[in-house]
Amino acid sequence: MGKHGKKQSHRHNRQGRTASYYLEKPDEEIQEYPLGPQTSSAQEPTLSESDKESQEEETQEKETNFDKNPSINNDLLSKFSLYQQSVQSPKGDISYLQKFFLMYVGGRLPLHLQEDFCGTALLSVEWLHSDARRSAVGLDLDAEALNWCMDNNMNKIGADVHSRISLFHGNVLQPLECRLVNLDPREIIKNIKIDDEGESKTSSLNSTSQGSPKAVCRTKLMKDAKLPARDIVCAFNYSCCCLHSRKELVLYFKHALNALTTKGGIFVMDLYGGSSSECELRMQRRFPNFTYTWEQAEFDIIQRKTRISLHFNLHKQHKKIRHAFSYSWRLWSLPEIKESLEEAGFRSVHFWIRNMPDSEEIRCMDGFPVGRDLKYEEVKSFQQQDSWNAYIVGVA
Repeated sequence: MGKHGKKQSHRHNRQGRTASYYLEKPDEEIQEYPLGPQTSSAQEPTLSESDKESQEEETQEKETNFDKNPSINNDLLSKFSLYQQSVQSPKGDISYLQKFFLMYVGGRLPLHLQEDFCGTALLSVEWLHSDARRSAVGLDLDAEALNWCMDNNMNKIGADVHSRISLFHGNVLQPLECRLVNLDPREIIKNIKIDDEGESKTSSLNSTSQGSPKAVCRTKLMKDAKLPARDIVCAFNYSCCCLHSRKELVLYFKHALNALTTKGGIFVMDLYGGSSSECELRMQRRFPNFTYTWEQAEFDIIQRKTRISLHFNLHKQHKKIRHAFSYSWRLWSLPEIKESLEEAGFRSVHFWIRNMPDSEEIRCMDGFPVGRDLKYEEVKSFQQQDSWNAYIVGVA
C-alpha cells in the first residue's frame, strides 16, 4: 500500500498505504485483524462545523449498513472495491519492498513474498505481474475478504499467474494450521465462457457463505503445502495493531522470521503515529464517485487502544456505508516494535519515516493528498510531529 492512500498520507492512507488509518466494523462485529490492505490508509482532513452540518443535511439520504444490504454488495460498489480504490497503492509498497531487500540483503532479486493480513490480496496479485518467476502467499482471518479476492482479483489474472499464488484462511498466530483456499487453475477454465462474438470471458464464482472461504481445501494445511521459503514477509495497513499484547506481537514476529529463507530475508510492516494519533479524529477524502471517511473515536492512554471506523458515501447511489470496516487497535510505539522484533530473533531493525501534513491544516481533500510523492527516509532519531508514517524493516 509508496502508498497511494495510506502511506501517502497517514491520514490519507496509503498503501503507499498508510493510513486510511484505522478500519472497523460495527461494535458487535469487530474483527481480530484488519484487512491488510493497507494499504494503506489515508487520513483525512478534519471536518469543520459547517462541513458537518452540510453533511448532516445530505444525510437525509438513506444510510445503509453495508453488511445488511446485499443489493450494494457487488463488484464496483462492494466495500472491498472501495477500500482498494481509496486506501491501497500496491505498486508503491512493492517499490519500497524491493528497495529494502536489495539494501539490507542484496545478492539476488526477491522472488517469493508472503502477505500477512492480506485481505483481498491486492498486493500479492500485483507482486506477481512484474516477474514470471515470482510467487506469493497470502494469509488472512477474514473469509469474506478472501472470497471477494477469489471472485474479483484472482479470477481475473489468468491461470498462468494464478498458479503462482496461494491463499490461506486462518490466524497469523497459528500460520501452519491455516487452510489453503486457493482455487485450482482448472476452476478458472471451468468458469470461462464464450460469448456470442467468440470472445472468452471469465465469470466469477458465486459465494453464498461468508463464514468460510469457498473452495477451501479442508485437509490442506500450510504446514503440508510445498511453498518456497519467502524472501519477504510483510504486514501492511497497520495490521500489527490488531495484536493487543506483547506476547502476541513477539509470537507473530517469530512466525514471520521462520517463514523467511535461510539465505537472508526481510520482514516489513507499517505504523502510524504523532500527537494527533492519540485523540479523536475524523478525516475525509473525496473521490469522483464516493467519499471516504476515516474516524478515530477515542484513545485510551493507559491501554493505548483506539477504535477506528471506515465509512463510504456513494454519491450516485445516494447511499452511505457506515462502519464498512471497524477495528479495535493497540497503537504500538516504535521502540516497542523494535524490541519485539529483536526478541523474536531479527538481527537488525530499521526505521523509514515520512512526516505527514498536520491534521489541523487539512480541512478537505479531493483524491489523494498533495505531497504524496514525498519519500520515506531512513532515520536513527525523529522528533515528534503531528502525524507521521513509518515502514519498519526487520532483517533476518
